[in-house]
Amino acid sequence: MEQIIATVRRFDGALVLVPGPGSDFPEPAWGDAFFYYAPDGRVPHRVQPYGTIVTKDHPGDTASDLDPPGRWRVNVHVDRATFRELTGEEPRSLRRPRDHAAVDSVLPHPVYGAVGWICVVNPGERTTDTVVQLLRSAHDAARARFERRREPGGPPKNA
Repeated sequence: MEQIIATVRRFDGALVLVPGPGSDFPEPAWGDAFFYYAPDGRVPHRVQPYGTIVTKDHPGDTASDLDPPGRWRVNVHVDRATFRELTGEEPRSLRRPRDHAAVDSVLPHPVYGAVGWICVVNPGERTTDTVVQLLRSAHDAARARFERRREPGGPPKNA
């Protein structure tokens, strides 16, 4: 987990948040990580992270069985073509049953798969390189969205 967080921190313009006790984030977010493109170092308004790491089950999201020690999950938003390539299905047409608790396997996110999120529980030898590539692509897509929102010569819109 720390290796992935360190890798994303090296991406140009990356903002990595890892909330903990004493932060402004609610306790359920403590220990998780949130990845944004934010060249000014501030959390963007009205923008979701392009990737996350979760370290525990959350209400409505327990299929990955993250509560036992040492379990965690990387989540990455991908484009439709990448989602199709990785899962063999369209995001909005998921039908195959999957074991979302399986480790080191690229799967549709158990809750947000239909909107283009994939996940990997405990990336290992088979999936770490893929996860890093997906995070890099998601970061680049977030940068492109950021640039499209900017007015020429001015600050970003909706900042």
